[in-house]
Parts: sequence; structure tokens; C-alpha cells
Amino acid sequence: MAEQNIARLLAQRSFTELGARERARALLDAGSFRELLDPFARLMSPWLPKQGIVPQADDGVVVAKGLIDGQPAVVIAIEGAFQGGSLGEVGGAKIAGALELATEDNRNGTPTRAVLLLETGGVRLQEANLGLAAIAEIQAAIVDLRQYQPVIGLVAGPVGCFGGMSIAAGLCSYLLVTREARLGLNGPQVIEQEAGLDEYDSRDRPFIWSLTGGEQRHASDLVDGYVADDVEAIRSELHGLFAKGKPALERSRRHAWFLERLRDVDTTVQADAAAVRSAYQGA
Repeated sequence: MAEQNIARLLAQRSFTELGARERARALLDAGSFRELLDPFARLMSPWLPKQGIVPQADDGVVVAKGLIDGQPAVVIAIEGAFQGGSLGEVGGAKIAGALELATEDNRNGTPTRAVLLLETGGVRLQEANLGLAAIAEIQAAIVDLRQYQPVIGLVAGPVGCFGGMSIAAGLCSYLLVTREARLGLNGPQVIEQEAGLDEYDSRDRPFIWSLTGGEQRHASDLVDGYVADDVEAIRSELHGLFAKGKPALERSRRHAWFLERLRDVDTTVQADAAAVRSAYQGA
């Protein structure tokens, strides 16, 4: 038994340790990866150099077309290692444009599905208004595309998914997370800055993950899949979600139910993991 467990662990391949480009390639069927607007296109932010920040040739967003389980797909991966995965004008336009192209494919008879690999703190502050506009376009494009094919969001690494892109995540047909993932509207540092250290200590990692970590979000029914940090496990879960087809009722259309649950939360005391689960599970 011990030898089997060791062999299983050795066979695992971490997904979170991969860069954005490698993640996209790992999810597409072997040999089908084709990158759109790759680094040789040199679509870089014109705003970062003005503040002494070295831009990246793909602006931290990888867009790839290919096949998933033999079906046409687009995989969009945000590089969390570049500017914390923050989105500006160029990266946001790449994501929105890719989703819009997938929608156009569907309208023209090619059933193209989409996967969003979300490792982002939200809008890039250096490009605030332009970034916010791009995120709004992304959200509209998700809603448009999910009429035809499921749009699956995946939050895998410790960068998490926050800000306006957490709203985009909530608009996805399905959401998949790992234990390492985090998902929330505001990041811990932002909450600490606005509410104070006594209210929210961003350095308290067990506390942060107990509220916004992947396991908690799954237990609270805010995501649809909870999977180990393993490429094959994630691929398998992804295939299973696509096989389910479009959900009968999108999570974003269950807003009345979520508001009802939140009304029962005692806001006079600091929430803990048990209180959050109780609120969403109705226990």
C-alpha cells in the first residue's frame, strides 16, 4: 500500500507550478495547442513603461485555441507571476476578444467552448479606467458565450481571483478550484487597509484560507468542483463539467437565494469558517 501511494504521488504533476502558457497547453488535447497573439505579436501595455515598469510581450495573458476531449475550445490563461495577474487594457482586450470570437464560432455553427484560468487580483491600478472597461467587456462576453456552450472558470494557484475578475468568475457556467485557490471580491490586503489589522490580518494565512480558500468555497456551494493540484485530475474534472452541458440555472441567476442567505449572517461579529458554511448550507 505504501509503495502504491508513493508511486501515485510521484506520478502527479502539479498544475499550480506551471506558467500560464504551460497550463493552457496541459488542458488542451495533445498536439492541438495553437496560440493567438503570442509574444511575437508584441502586444504590450503602453502605460507600464511610463511608470518605470518593464512590460511583458503578451501582457500576462495567454490565449490558445485547440481541442478539449476532441471538441473545439479556447483556453485563456492569466499569468499570476506578472504584475500579480492584474489586468489592464491589452490583457483585458485579449480575453474579451477571445471570448467574442468563440461566441462568433458558435453562431456560425462551430460549437467552441471556453476555459478561463483565473490567477488575478483584478484591475491593474496603473490602468484603472481602461482595465475596468476591459473587465466589463469580459463579463458581457461570458454571458453572451454561455448561451451556447459552458464557460468554465478555474482558480488553481495561491494568487487567487479577486476584484472585478471575481465577478467574471461568478458569471461562469461552472467554477473549479483547488485547495490552494482563493476566491473573493476584495483581496486580504485591501480589506486590511480599509478595515484595519484588528478586523482582518492579511498575514494570517490559515484564517484567510478558511474564509476564501478553495475548500471553503466548495463547501459553501459557491463553486462546482474541488480537485487536487494535479494536471490529470484537473483535466478529468474539466471534461466531466463539459460533459454536463449548460447548467439548468446559472449561478448568477440564483442571486435572490444568495441574498436571502446573507441576510441571516450576524454582521456584528467577525465571521469564521463555520459561520460562513452555516450561512450558505442553511444549517
